[in-house]
Amino acid sequence: MKNLYISDLDGTLLRSDARTSEYTNRTINALVERGMLFSYATARSYLTACKVTAGLRTDIPLVVYNGAALVDGRDGAPCLKNFFGPEIGEVLENLAAKGVYPIVYAYLEGREKFSYVPSLCTPGMTRFLESRRGDPRTRRVADGKELCRGEIFYLTCIDEKEKLEPLYEKYKDGYHCVFQTEIYTGDQWLEIMPPEASKSHAVIRLKELLGCDRLVVFGDGKNDMDMFEIADECYAVENAVPELKAMATAVIGGNDSDGVARWLESNYYPR
Repeated sequence: MKNLYISDLDGTLLRSDARTSEYTNRTINALVERGMLFSYATARSYLTACKVTAGLRTDIPLVVYNGAALVDGRDGAPCLKNFFGPEIGEVLENLAAKGVYPIVYAYLEGREKFSYVPSLCTPGMTRFLESRRGDPRTRRVADGKELCRGEIFYLTCIDEKEKLEPLYEKYKDGYHCVFQTEIYTGDQWLEIMPPEASKSHAVIRLKELLGCDRLVVFGDGKNDMDMFEIADECYAVENAVPELKAMATAVIGGNDSDGVARWLESNYYPR
């Protein structure tokens, strides 16, 4: 029986300082050395995920952008990409009509970029972009029309809940949408992705790619619910939202007490 272990990052594998601890790195690396197939599924990009998991061994592909992409764990090369079709231009127009200008992730001339209009940034967007200062993917544009360029695969809207909630209701059935409060800043986010882009879809592809029989997952938030639905075993950390705890096989220690690594240390046995 070949198991695949997948953990969410923020609020799950990462402590509240948005880093994996030395204990978590040491424990998981030792288990990977013994043969454990471990990866993570995150809303982050490969670049920012690598920074917050520095020291963690990632030999197999990783799920990034909430499942919009599956990338090589060693160099970030895309293994699977989900892009929007031409209809994304209409979505961006509709968002602009409601006064919402997202951060747009796309491949332009083969390079990954995130584009935004500096003059139209909300305070939440400014906080997020400040945390990405110096990121080589940064692309500042003059107006909303420039946001439509390239092969677009991910939209991040950071604004008032009252503005974003109607848009979530409008698009949730046609696209994969995540509507939640960011755990570090308290800002309201609406993320819009192609319908095929989800943690569950990407994890299933990874499971097939590795020829695994069973899936064991760990999470804390609503964007982990689809992953829990497809898992053979699913564990919510103590700090998880009630909805996820209700779905879980069991509740384990919280992120600040290295709950995932401690569970793996006690329950992983080479087969």
